[in-house]
Amino acid sequence: MTGTVREVTPNVDADSVLAGAQFIDAFRVEIGAARVSAREACTRMVLHGPRWIDAMIRLRNILVTPFGLKTSGEGAYAPGGLIGLFPVLSETPERLVAGFNDSHLDFRLVVDVAGDAATHQVTSTTLVRTNNLLGRTYLTLIMPFHKLVVRSMMGCIVKPAQ
Repeated sequence: MTGTVREVTPNVDADSVLAGAQFIDAFRVEIGAARVSAREACTRMVLHGPRWIDAMIRLRNILVTPFGLKTSGEGAYAPGGLIGLFPVLSETPERLVAGFNDSHLDFRLVVDVAGDAATHQVTSTTLVRTNNLLGRTYLTLIMPFHKLVVRSMMGCIVKPAQ
């Protein structure tokens, strides 16, 4: 059904995207016949998401600063520039990989687009590799919010495409 965000089985080669990832999940949304590139889909998710997510990110940045955690991907290796906070690590029209490594954890966001003449799908896959106790604690604390945030962000892909 167009516009419905569903959790799906991740379909990425985790070892090539983020070797040793301990967490991986994926969500998919059908966007109908409208075509988007992986960059456009990621931009809609990250830059045009609900405002409450921006407020949560600002709060997160305030809370993690004393621990020395990154509050953005600025300064990280980003051959494709930044989309919001996320450095673009690799990109084709069908797939964009963004993310960065930090002292507590490393993460990747993979946005895939696929489809035929009748319908297109966007899949967002998140991979995380924790590096220490702080990373494991952080991941545990954000997990209750992760699925809600990703679902809400993916809903923003559909709205402009309709």
